[in-house]
Amino acid sequence: MRFLILSDIHGNWEALEGVLASAEGRWDRAVCCGDLVGYGADPNACVDWVRDNVSPVIRGNHDRACAGIEDLEWFNPIARAAALWTQEALTSENAEYLRALAKGPAELGEFAMVHGSPLDEDEYVVGLEEARELASYLPAPRCFFGHTHIQGGFEYRRNNLRALVGSDRITTLDRDSWYFLNPGSVGQPRDGDPRAAYALYDSDEDRVELVRTPYNIFEAQRKILEAGLPEPLALRLDIGM
Repeated sequence: MRFLILSDIHGNWEALEGVLASAEGRWDRAVCCGDLVGYGADPNACVDWVRDNVSPVIRGNHDRACAGIEDLEWFNPIARAAALWTQEALTSENAEYLRALAKGPAELGEFAMVHGSPLDEDEYVVGLEEARELASYLPAPRCFFGHTHIQGGFEYRRNNLRALVGSDRITTLDRDSWYFLNPGSVGQPRDGDPRAAYALYDSDEDRVELVRTPYNIFEAQRKILEAGLPEPLALRLDIGM
């Protein structure tokens, strides 16, 4: 089966539209590693589409915050302001949907998904040291994660570990290796590339493609500013940071 792997949409409808146009005809089932909302100005449009088209979806920290089940004191002022705005903007049905999202890991037979890590849904796994500590805890030989907004991941082969970056554009995976892979953020990349990020995984061929696609950043920025959300949320879309 061909899977569309999404993560960190963050209420950016234009970015999600760009991903769907780019991936059209290339997937049979869509899944998501969390954070449907927060930061962007279109939380309901994004949640509506996900509700109709994506399963499973695991929760992210911004999903919890925007659904009112996360203490916002741990959020920086910009993220807190966006969460409070999103709480007001969400329909009651979409807020309830976010509250009901399951905590990872989610196992699909062919692979598994988490938001942060298998040990802590809020952990940021960025470097080799963090990844090395997870070697014994990956729930499946192919595990996808989000949260960092950085496309790439890690390959575990026997006692060796190496980092993979988005530019590696992984193709056929090594059957003797385990992988912890991040599709990148659809709606707010933070790896210096402003294009929307996602992954395609063919479980029959055991092949992954890490993909970037342009989208209408100007329109996403316009909506953020028009909604009265913090200006840095719009400005950062231009630089992917």
